[in-house]
Amino acid sequence: TMRIAFLSPFYPYRGGIAQFSDSLFDELRKTNDVKAFTFKRQYPSVFFPGKSQYVLEDDLNRGISAQRILDSINPMTFGKTAHLVSEFKPDVFLLSFWMPFFSPSFGRIAGIVKKKNRGTKIVSIMHNVLPHEKRTGDVTLTKYFLNKCSGFVVLNEDSKHQLLGIKPDAKYLVRPHPLYDHYGDKVDKQEARTKLGIPPNKKIILFFGLIRGYKGLDLLIEAMKELDDSYLLLIAGEVYGKFDKYNDLIKNNNLENRIVLNLKYIPDKELPLYFSAADVCVLPYRSGTQSGIVAVSYYFRLPVIVTDTGGLKEMVEEGKTGLVVPKPEPEMLAHAIEKFMKSKDNSHFEENIEKFRQEHSWKSFGEKLIEFCNSL
Repeated sequence: TMRIAFLSPFYPYRGGIAQFSDSLFDELRKTNDVKAFTFKRQYPSVFFPGKSQYVLEDDLNRGISAQRILDSINPMTFGKTAHLVSEFKPDVFLLSFWMPFFSPSFGRIAGIVKKKNRGTKIVSIMHNVLPHEKRTGDVTLTKYFLNKCSGFVVLNEDSKHQLLGIKPDAKYLVRPHPLYDHYGDKVDKQEARTKLGIPPNKKIILFFGLIRGYKGLDLLIEAMKELDDSYLLLIAGEVYGKFDKYNDLIKNNNLENRIVLNLKYIPDKELPLYFSAADVCVLPYRSGTQSGIVAVSYYFRLPVIVTDTGGLKEMVEEGKTGLVVPKPEPEMLAHAIEKFMKSKDNSHFEENIEKFRQEHSWKSFGEKLIEFCNSL
């Protein structure tokens, strides 16, 4: 058994990293003594483009009572957090890292913990090494944090190359994003469509998750004009920034009656409806590292079509669990969607996804992580 202190967003924060951390915590605590630490304030509200940083009242709560202590912009809380972590005397201090903004606080905390508990290994799970939208100073800030760590877990090859580009001597473990296993049951396809108010007999393409520029939703909307009207695009997720440019694309291409918009944060309990109603989930990303959306899709045994960017293609077995599009371009996306629909029934996508799920469980991720920590 290991003593593990884990600093990360956890419930009640919303978003992929909090969900990832909840799932990993849940797995690790089965065989280890794990304590969760999280934010009092994650971002100042000015920096936060969404509506709320928190989940909804009835979203899944796994009873992880994370201690809310760190304020990312109040240095007084850095020492306090480090003190609490050190008091726990962990063998491993695990941190979730995803943007340079957190380097000053995380780096300072890690530095103090290392000083106070010489034996503690500091391991960071790198959800992103460098951010999707780059700014000056990113590398310098990230490097400051990386130099405080003993080891790193990256979720794909792309991140590994970025990590070694900044810290060539880094000790690392590459493990793909495990698949979620907490979303409730799949719903009958027709029933899901009825509940969402979409036609029963169309070919439904799903775009799911936060709507941000790098995710290429505009490309997918443009791809719709290459497809005939047996296809319907269902867009579900909260908009970061403005939706105007997408609206203009929809209007200018007369796609109003072929696109259904649900522009809001989709709570956990509604998730099954979207993934059960769809025939395929498409990630037309221009850039990106790995994606929790693929993991959710596979949970519902829904095949995916992704662009060949970052680590996305590592999550897809070509022709078996989905298709990979060489470039984020509307024509290529449209072509892949048609190809998928033609081969859908005789390609055994669901069985292949089931196999993939077994190999990428939280249990196997947790075991590999502990093994890696022991090796440091």
